[in-house]
Amino acid sequence: MTDTTVLVLGFEPFDKAPLNPAWEVARTLDGKTIDGARIVGVQLPCVFGKALDALDAALQQHQPSLVIALGLAGGRTALSIERVAINVDDARIADNAGQQPIDVAVATDGPAAYFARLPIKQAVTAMRAAGVPAEVSNTAGTFVCNHVFYGLMHRLNTVPAWAQTRGGFVHVPYLPEMAAALPGAPSMAVETQCKGIEALIAAVLRHDPEQQDLQLSAGQLH
Repeated sequence: MTDTTVLVLGFEPFDKAPLNPAWEVARTLDGKTIDGARIVGVQLPCVFGKALDALDAALQQHQPSLVIALGLAGGRTALSIERVAINVDDARIADNAGQQPIDVAVATDGPAAYFARLPIKQAVTAMRAAGVPAEVSNTAGTFVCNHVFYGLMHRLNTVPAWAQTRGGFVHVPYLPEMAAALPGAPSMAVETQCKGIEALIAAVLRHDPEQQDLQLSAGQLH
């Protein structure tokens, strides 16, 4: 049996949608083994505050060496590895509990931002090599996705028990069955999304955290 656990977090459906591809991917990967590591899928509530409570419970229960949080970004065409989490909740819509915080810090004692603790460019390269559209993103938004991403990174950077744990966030596109009601909306099958996340996990597990990430251009003009 492996003593390495990878925690894959996926949100419950939100904004009246029947599905959330983030959770569909997490639950599909739950129980698999990738490069000797056991994958554990955990669902998060799409609720400010409670999502971080669920994150804390999952960290304590599973003691992961790697955490990949997933969230839906409808309209994106690729799996998007987020580079940076920012310390603000500024909700355009209400969460599943009816909360809509505006200009509220995720952590009052935290810095303005954290970078993902992942070799993001190496992971994108591996995902593309597996035939899955993937990209580096420089904005995780200001909704519950960024809330969890920032909360995760704050914990990994400030709690001694998680000092060696790697983690980050990936936004995923609509599923085809969701996009069918949205003419022209891009989508990606859950099987393809899972393949991409598996490639990402393998790339991270094989990467020496003491080594530099690949030096490839992944910037944007806007």
